[in-house]
Amino acid sequence: MTVRADPAAFIRTHARLQPVGHAPELRLHLADDTSPLWRLGESELAALGVVDPYWAFAWAGGQALARHILDHPALVAGRRVLDFATGSGIAAIAAARAGAAEVAAVDIDPLAITALGLNAAANAVAVEGICADVIGRDAGWDVILAGDVCYERSLAERVIAWLDRLGRRGARVLIGDPGRAWLPRDRLEKLAEYQVPVARELEDMEVRRTAVWQLRPGPTAG
Repeated sequence: MTVRADPAAFIRTHARLQPVGHAPELRLHLADDTSPLWRLGESELAALGVVDPYWAFAWAGGQALARHILDHPALVAGRRVLDFATGSGIAAIAAARAGAAEVAAVDIDPLAITALGLNAAANAVAVEGICADVIGRDAGWDVILAGDVCYERSLAERVIAWLDRLGRRGARVLIGDPGRAWLPRDRLEKLAEYQVPVARELEDMEVRRTAVWQLRPGPTAG
């Protein structure tokens, strides 16, 4: 079965609905040993119509954000939340469970948005999925969540500059990160640290120390 034939059916076939390791209250469609998408090469994935199936894994940064939000619901309760580069939707779903007034989740991969819809339904929450590059936009969100976005320099610089602008106008920016290379630690305040279970095939370890950070906005130009 290819993605084009039926995206939702493809996800149900290649990812199993299961509890998340560090946030077992939530269930996501994730790839595991029963359907190991991570073992497929680029040509095999392309034949299925898949590019970089990040939506099929619970990455450490997203798990840490979800855990922190579930444990501290006041961070999002009654607020408009954006989950940037949502992937599986784990942080967005946690925000909805914690009482956010509205949750939007964005990703440039349409299959991720399909997975988000399935995962939100499985957790009985409402999340608006948006397939778009929203970097540079501002829809008045109160809280922005960003998990594992600092793995590549040019992307990290572009994202942090945008998040800084949102922070300077009053948004709270929370970043989940397990120590990726381009995380701007000098701009961040650590809120919490977790030992997050991850897939050894992806991270070369079974547990990653992962922090939740709040972005400290830079000075306003003037």
